[in-house]
Amino acid sequence: MRWDDFRRSDNVDDERGGGGGGGFRFPGGGVGIGGLIVVGLVSWALGVDPRLILAGLETIQGGGGSGYSQQERPQGDPSQLSEEEKRQGEFVRAVLAQTEDVWDKLFQDSGKRYERPRLTLFSGRTSTACGMGSAAMGPFYCPGDQRVYLDTEFFDELSRKFRSPGEFARAYVIAHEIGHHVQNELGIMKMANDRRRQARSEEEANAISVRIELQADCFAGVWAFWANKRFNVIEPGDVEGALKAATAIGDDTLQRRSGGEVVPDSFTHGSSAQRVQWFRAGLTTGDPRQCNTFEARRL
Repeated sequence: MRWDDFRRSDNVDDERGGGGGGGFRFPGGGVGIGGLIVVGLVSWALGVDPRLILAGLETIQGGGGSGYSQQERPQGDPSQLSEEEKRQGEFVRAVLAQTEDVWDKLFQDSGKRYERPRLTLFSGRTSTACGMGSAAMGPFYCPGDQRVYLDTEFFDELSRKFRSPGEFARAYVIAHEIGHHVQNELGIMKMANDRRRQARSEEEANAISVRIELQADCFAGVWAFWANKRFNVIEPGDVEGALKAATAIGDDTLQRRSGGEVVPDSFTHGSSAQRVQWFRAGLTTGDPRQCNTFEARRL
């Protein structure tokens, strides 16, 4: 993926290198490092913690927390970062900048203004408007403060555990989280919240979660279409890498990997085929209108 010569976003707060860190304690008790790894892989692999995506200000941990204001957010010490960590930070800034350029234009073309989100890089844990955020959750979007949160160590897990190496696969993950911000900007997230509250069963609520996740995949594809058209970012093998990542995080694939049976009613983020299909829908058309999963009869 080409990105070295592109501008960097200023909407990144880097708490790594001493600005955060520490363990994460779940309500009612602690979890060792082995448990954190397992929880982290499963949580991210399913996409985004549904409570963070759909519940807005609902807290993850007992007692919650309002998060930091923009001025109060702790900043890390760049001198404590390795060269690889610094490069990861530059990569995230470059990808975020590309999402800003793409969605700025798409919103403008539809007569709207895109409010750019901020992205927080952290290590271990961090305070958010949705409660305490942990690396164990994987990358996530918090609508309460309109921020994407990312522990860059996740990139290593993406390569090792999910066998999805390559920078474009990483960019797909970031673009997916930005897709949730786009949903928030368009009022889709509130609509999904309302529908979930009115759901008559857990299966019905899960089906709504699947539609919002697949739409975020499609929005990631829309970003990839326009980023490539305007900036020529895609290199040979990149699309295959992103599709491999989308396949690896399908609910059915994850259930098989865990040794269990596939239970479609329990899906919250869509099957591998669905995630690939909707990412492709955005990638091949570049049209956000093709991402209306809520009106689609078949996913």
